[in-house]
Amino acid sequence: MNGILCIDKPQEMTSFVACARVRRALGIKKTGHTGTLDPMATGVLPVLCGNATRVLDFLPSHDKRYTVTLTFGLESDTDDIWGTVRETGAPLPSESALLDALPAFRGDILQVPPMVSALKKDGVRLYELARQGIEIEREARPVTVHRLDLLSFDGRTAVLDCACSKGTYMRVIGSDLGRALGCGAVMSGLRRTEAVGFSLDDCLTLDELFSRAADGHVERLLLPTDRVLACYPAVTVTAPQATRFQNGGGLMLSRLTSPIDGLTRVYAPDGRFLGLGRPNDGELAVAKLFL
Repeated sequence: MNGILCIDKPQEMTSFVACARVRRALGIKKTGHTGTLDPMATGVLPVLCGNATRVLDFLPSHDKRYTVTLTFGLESDTDDIWGTVRETGAPLPSESALLDALPAFRGDILQVPPMVSALKKDGVRLYELARQGIEIEREARPVTVHRLDLLSFDGRTAVLDCACSKGTYMRVIGSDLGRALGCGAVMSGLRRTEAVGFSLDDCLTLDELFSRAADGHVERLLLPTDRVLACYPAVTVTAPQATRFQNGGGLMLSRLTSPIDGLTRVYAPDGRFLGLGRPNDGELAVAKLFL
């Protein structure tokens, strides 16, 4: 089974375990995901199944969108409610003060990755060092926050809608925002609502997945791999050209029905997605096959 299965990941489950559950439900050996989702977070986890794992290096966008809940007046060693939390005792912000603070966190900003992240230092993940009580210096990294809007605020807890680039940490936005407001803040809830072009509407729960697998209809749930590559132009080739391409051979650009300029999706006459091609020395060379 080849394609993409979007899971609404439950809380208290790692992305690795979620992928393992998908493998078991589908009865396949190979799965991957498009970006780790924190164990305490829920929401969109696109799982790449079978040869769809080959698409990862060609994803046109790694942007994500989250609904993040922040609780003010607290600080934590993990910047979230599940760490060691203490009250700051500082006055809580007004809604107007919160709204005034948000623009500084939109656009191109710098973030210092948290110690509980999966980034590596000398081959060791930061969260593994954090578990040993070790904290190291981390360099600030550029990220882009496309939108950061306040959805609700009850005087202590705020819910924000955030669309951002790959590598943006919601817990860091929370802690930095709390620091800017002078009262501290921790992330107390996180739900990913969009990832690499998929939304919650594309998702099913693991319970739903196993139920459909028991009914024998699970293969119908797979989304086509080429859906995440839709921004690339497409070309349909002849049957002989399709055979040559899927065997790794390049196709003469002059014999194709469409002009080629950059990475292109290649389809057989029957509509089968063969793979991605890239122009090179007068040919459409194979960039990656998805047979």
